[in-house]
Amino acid sequence: MVRRLIFSASLFLFAVFACLTGFQAPATAADPIKLSYANFPPAPTFPCVQMERWKVEVEKRTNGQVLVNTFPGGTLLEAKGMMDGIIAGQADIGNICMAYQPGRFIVTNATSLPIGIKDAKKGSLALLKLYEKYQPEEFKDVVVLAMFTNTPGNIMSTKPVRTLADLKGMDLRSSGGANDILKAWGANPVGMPMPATVEALQKGTVKGLFSSLEVMKDFKFAEMCKYVTLTDTGIYPFAVIMNKAKYAALPADVQKVFMDLKEEQSLWTGNYIDELIAEANKWSKEENKVEFISLSADEAAKWDALLTPITEAWIKEAKEKGLPAEAIIADIKAFLK
Repeated sequence: MVRRLIFSASLFLFAVFACLTGFQAPATAADPIKLSYANFPPAPTFPCVQMERWKVEVEKRTNGQVLVNTFPGGTLLEAKGMMDGIIAGQADIGNICMAYQPGRFIVTNATSLPIGIKDAKKGSLALLKLYEKYQPEEFKDVVVLAMFTNTPGNIMSTKPVRTLADLKGMDLRSSGGANDILKAWGANPVGMPMPATVEALQKGTVKGLFSSLEVMKDFKFAEMCKYVTLTDTGIYPFAVIMNKAKYAALPADVQKVFMDLKEEQSLWTGNYIDELIAEANKWSKEENKVEFISLSADEAAKWDALLTPITEAWIKEAKEKGLPAEAIIADIKAFLK
């Protein structure tokens, strides 16, 4: 009994000592590695769906050695602050849209030029291969865990657009390289976050938007935009990036899981987006009676001709920065095959 009392008293004194000194028990091998993953769009959208899939795969393949806490909807870092926030360690992992900063990501943003990327799976693989070949300087302070694209942009509008004349002066929500495309066609690009577009459409501030078509269902734009003009041009490139020091501190077996997942995750996301578009188009037509407009061959040729200067301007800018512009364009087209 005396021995038990002495042991209990010792435990009590140790607990008091720990509270006063801030003593913490050393981590054990069983303690999981906890990582934060920031994302900017709402949880139901494809960048966040792929984030949750990556989380599940990492936790499964590391047998619970890694736990990933996800933060969608800009709750930890917003879109334009994502890259710098990851470099600074405000989050361990983040998802960036490179089109939002065209001057910063010149090489990878070449994929957003109107050069013939027609689906997300091929676009995603081409983007990843482009990054791996050129290793752009702007990624030197992070580790790339995946890259993917959406599908090409199309016009979603409250009134039909069948010719360039119909489009002239129309206020359409867009961002990044899509702004240049709309300007070339004579429309008026209006910059705003995608969630804000819902209210802008309701108020008539914009008459539609230019984006990939999954938003017709994700944001319920099909309830307001009863017309889709199929242009199939201009994608948005995305990257999943990790703080370099945090990655370096991971055990080698965990690093291997991350690298083994890189191409798989990129292709999974591209395939998911392609399937999502097909589903969104079907839903828009059947549930909301949206009319999908295909341009005539002559009309499409007029639209395409107006986009040539965009690629020429990018080549000029890239060359001025010492980049092999024509080779980059040629490589993207080769990777698509």
